Amino acid sequence: MALTNSANSFGAVSKTFHWLTALLILSLMPLGLIANEMPYDTSEELTRKAWMFSLHKTLGVAVFFVALARIGWALSQPKPGPMHPDRKAESLAAETVHWLLYGSLVAVPLTGWIHHAATTGFAPIWWPFGQTLPMVPKSEAVAATFAGAHWVLTKVLGLALLLHIAGALKHHVIDRDATLRRMWFGQTNLPATPAKHAHGAPIVAALALWALALTGGAALGVYAPHGGPATGPALAAVQSDWQVEDGALTLTVTQLGSEVTGSFADWTAAIRFDETVTQGVAGDVEVMVAIGSLTLGAVTAQAMGPDYFDASAFPTAIFAADILAAPEGYTAQGTLTIKDRSVPVTLPFTLVLDAGTAEMTGALSLDRRAFGIGDNMTDEGSLKFNVDVQVSLTARQAAAN
Repeated sequence: MALTNSANSFGAVSKTFHWLTALLILSLMPLGLIANEMPYDTSEELTRKAWMFSLHKTLGVAVFFVALARIGWALSQPKPGPMHPDRKAESLAAETVHWLLYGSLVAVPLTGWIHHAATTGFAPIWWPFGQTLPMVPKSEAVAATFAGAHWVLTKVLGLALLLHIAGALKHHVIDRDATLRRMWFGQTNLPATPAKHAHGAPIVAALALWALALTGGAALGVYAPHGGPATGPALAAVQSDWQVEDGALTLTVTQLGSEVTGSFADWTAAIRFDETVTQGVAGDVEVMVAIGSLTLGAVTAQAMGPDYFDASAFPTAIFAADILAAPEGYTAQGTLTIKDRSVPVTLPFTLVLDAGTAEMTGALSLDRRAFGIGDNMTDEGSLKFNVDVQVSLTARQAAAN
């Protein structure tokens, strides 16, 4: 069997690319569906789900490179003509489906890969070249956009694949011609076909179908971030001697060996502080945090669940502490209440004071088990016990009455 194509038959290289691609795609699709439906409530379940997603992603990257090689080879080779050149509409439809397949074989894994690179908290790709992509930032908006595009384009790929299979079976069973046989291995008696002429109409038709599908995805809202903050009433403003003008409250967890950093969008701080005190109690603070305002990458929805923060039953967390001044710096020493558990906590922080403005930065590490968060995650390989918390704010002293 010749390696290259001829005017009437496909060579061994083209046939190998065709069936290798088919095998990969028919493996990837069920893998993705199964992985999405698998539970992840325990360490063991999360490990299995991550393994399935890693397999899915790794095979997806393989499909991307196989598809590029296949397209490059196809462009360098003559393509046997249709068995029934007189059936213009059928030939146009078949060629359009081929372009849909070729394009989707690149676009589907590429959008999934970009989503993987842009998000935080993921099952890794099994290869030694890292998990990021050039010019792809860690961004929830980018991740959501390409996750939506991946979802839409998988539907286009699935439809094109079904049409391709249906067409091949129609040729083999109804027309009884050699269309399917000439893509199989071995020597067969193949009839001569007319020379294949390139036409732009199938490419235009395929582009139009992709544009229609992606536009439909926008109408369905599939490009919006998923698993975002839970809805709920905003926290009421609080009276404070020092009014917070700007700030950030973030946390970092380590899941499956990867750090995932998130932040709370809604929190308040009532601060009483006397900057003239240099030793002992210099004031107090009460911080209230809306748990449902947390965004934590790909695991936001998981974090809101009953096994973790249980945001629906415990919508707020409270940190009430005394502010202690000492020559070596400041600490906030008090109690942190999350869910129904209150735990003594000490937060060391730095403070820069300038003409009635205070800039504060602090960090501490908490053991999630002390608050009953993720008790079913007993293996630190799935979810580490320690959670790093960082807080920074700028506050201005309120005018005296």
